[in-house]
Amino acid sequence: MDIDLIFKVAGIGIIVAVLNLVLKRAEREEQAMLTTLAGLIVVLMLIINEIQDLFDTVKTVFGLW
Repeated sequence: MDIDLIFKVAGIGIIVAVLNLVLKRAEREEQAMLTTLAGLIVVLMLIINEIQDLFDTVKTVFGLW
């Protein structure tokens, strides 16, 4: 796993947290929730390749291929 991926996820988390805080202070609860959901989807899209590689490695190690 690349350390760069960890920094990307952390950066997205910080940005989403700040946006969430700002939107909640502006009493925009719906937009804050959608921002959090969008951040979660972006992070999942980033790590989906790593999860696929993990499953491929498990299949290879245990002979399930």
